[in-house]
Amino acid sequence: MGQSNAEESTGERSGRDRAIRDPALAEPIGETPSLVPTATATATFGMGCFWGPDARFGAIEGVVRTRVGYAGGTTPDPAYYSLGDHTEVVQVEYDPDVLSYQNLLDVFWANHDWRSTAPKRQYRGVVLAHDDDQREAATRHRAALEERTGQSATTAVETLDEFTRAEDYHQKYELRSTPIAGDELADLYGDAFVDSTVVARLNGFVAGHGDPDQRRGWLSRLDLSPAVVSELRRRL
Repeated sequence: MGQSNAEESTGERSGRDRAIRDPALAEPIGETPSLVPTATATATFGMGCFWGPDARFGAIEGVVRTRVGYAGGTTPDPAYYSLGDHTEVVQVEYDPDVLSYQNLLDVFWANHDWRSTAPKRQYRGVVLAHDDDQREAATRHRAALEERTGQSATTAVETLDEFTRAEDYHQKYELRSTPIAGDELADLYGDAFVDSTVVARLNGFVAGHGDPDQRRGWLSRLDLSPAVVSELRRRL
């Protein structure tokens, strides 16, 4: 005998509760716990060309979404070919119950050349703090690093004034550059592509970040086409 309507409804609801609920997408796309945190915090860093940091931070568990853009200058309406005095930055939205700002600072300082001055302001190292707590934490971290190494840091710590999101072709660049997978995921997510937690993870994975078990676990649970999964596995 088939299930009653009530039983079917309960079964469907239970199945949906087990699926990925990517904050950027209405429909679940896999069988893992929810990705939607109760609250998020945001950090902004400049550390060279923003493609690499976008991927690096995106692979970290606890990061909800990433986006790249321009900040730290005064030129109105910055764009890639009219950047003025702005810097390429990555903005990281994260779940503070899983990941701390200190954790993000550890990644930031370990993954850019804080000893040298960048050849262009566009690529300088900078922490753009969202509040006094972030600014104080970043300043303490820089001072501790200088004391431990005996070297001076050229990386600046400033307060974020305004963030301008970069053009779409810069967002999740590593994944967009992956044949088949980038196009299909862009079609699946549409306007939500940049804000997707799943897309952030995959962008990091194809760039070589994340440990093998983490990458395999995500791919095994995502409901994506065999062609996309195959191409992602080839990149990993």
